[in-house]
Amino acid sequence: MLGWEHKIQLYCRSDHSKRLIRPCYQLAAQLNSYGIIPFNKLAQNQSKQWFCQGYTFQKLNHFSAMSEIKENCEEAELFSPNPNVRGMVDLDRDAFTKTIQVPVLRVRKEILNKVMKSLKHKVLRRPHLKRIIDDPKDDNNKDIILDPILVTSEESFDDRDRELFKQLDLSPQVSQVDLQITYENFKTDEILEAVLPKGQDVTSSFSRVGHIAHMNLRDHQLPYKNLIGHVILDKNPGLTSVVNKTNIIDSTYRNFQMEVLAGEENMMTKVKENGVTYEFDFSKVYWNSRLATEHDRITGFLKKGDVVFDVFAGVGPFAIPAAKRSCIVYANDLNPESYKWLVHNCKLNKVGNRVQAFNTDGREFIRTVVKEELSKCIKSSSPEKTSLHIVMNLPALALEFLDAFRCLLPEQPQMEIALPTVHCYGFSKDDNPEKEVKERAEEMLGATLESCAIHLVRKVAPNKEMMCISFQLPAVVLFGSDRNNDDEPSSKRPRTEEDSGVDSKTQV
Repeated sequence: MLGWEHKIQLYCRSDHSKRLIRPCYQLAAQLNSYGIIPFNKLAQNQSKQWFCQGYTFQKLNHFSAMSEIKENCEEAELFSPNPNVRGMVDLDRDAFTKTIQVPVLRVRKEILNKVMKSLKHKVLRRPHLKRIIDDPKDDNNKDIILDPILVTSEESFDDRDRELFKQLDLSPQVSQVDLQITYENFKTDEILEAVLPKGQDVTSSFSRVGHIAHMNLRDHQLPYKNLIGHVILDKNPGLTSVVNKTNIIDSTYRNFQMEVLAGEENMMTKVKENGVTYEFDFSKVYWNSRLATEHDRITGFLKKGDVVFDVFAGVGPFAIPAAKRSCIVYANDLNPESYKWLVHNCKLNKVGNRVQAFNTDGREFIRTVVKEELSKCIKSSSPEKTSLHIVMNLPALALEFLDAFRCLLPEQPQMEIALPTVHCYGFSKDDNPEKEVKERAEEMLGATLESCAIHLVRKVAPNKEMMCISFQLPAVVLFGSDRNNDDEPSSKRPRTEEDSGVDSKTQV
């Protein structure tokens, strides 16, 4: 307790009656311990205020907001594991067991279903916990376990419940029984919050890649990494491996080193995204499940017959959906493993006849394949205007490759043509990421972008955004005349056929 001089009681209206929630000092102490903001940030309709030790408590017109806060605080206290698990590094599941008191309602077997239906919002809900138990005193009865936060006595039942009880000749009397809560009944967050030191961030989030859970643990969580891995494995059916990234994404092949925290070493996996199936070795290629919406967004711009150049294709999350839309696709990746699985996935999804795959540097791909195919499209006399799209999803470096489009074609055609649309990705730590990404793109292109669309893809970190800038490639860039090849970035060096051991061009 905080030892405040005055114990202020707060009342809120619920079902046209006043109900004591709890002394404010107790509630505020719990809120403070959980880092919850003062009430004046939570309510909009207030009719009266109380001030206590810097907190503003408001009387609400509706009980629900205050009730939810109170219930969350009490639930966290009641359903926290045994405090002795604090600091555990090797998972001991038995150590989490604790006994709590819960209310039960004794019900005759023949009316059990009707009562359960009426009380479904008051029944105790915990993972793998039975809500109905045998009555030790009478085989003809069953005991319904009620939520101790919502039901403390028969006064906790509302008028509708009471009416049903009367119809069924059921006593609303509530009994208290001991209930053993085990490791299986706790949620992931509850377990990790009980184990890790107080005041430190707790993470239970991960990216699911088929049967693999991919985590990015912070430094203070590393001493508990194996315990965290086993908890994630236990609490998520279908997972067989939990891995943690041990370094930043490699600048050459976009994959990263990882360690297995729990489960199998098998990194071969299958993922289904937006109706497309992908197979690959997760330890050797780049895959990010959080980009599914972005893959679908770009695909939505495409129509039948469009030509798509995927400069950094990976295992095909842009290329294959484009091909399934009957686009003509040229897909490239420098990583020979990504190239291998790109070819495999094209065949797996039966789009091999619409995709040509390449295993070379992105800059070389632009200056050879993209140049050649753009020339063909421009010279085509077809009356139908084909839309051209160039996707460059390598956010750490893609903007630096835009200078490869300078003077790509030797001369501007006499007739009007449809210029290609570029979708280029980049990271930004700037306070104004849209402005910063646009300026970087213009610097590499050597031209001003009169019109462009900049989209926030996702927040990678608190001060780091992944952005996508889409623009029509300016004619002054594409058909310019003073290319400077002397200052090319040396990253992502082209691989020869001899280096890679595979053909640099494959019709799949």
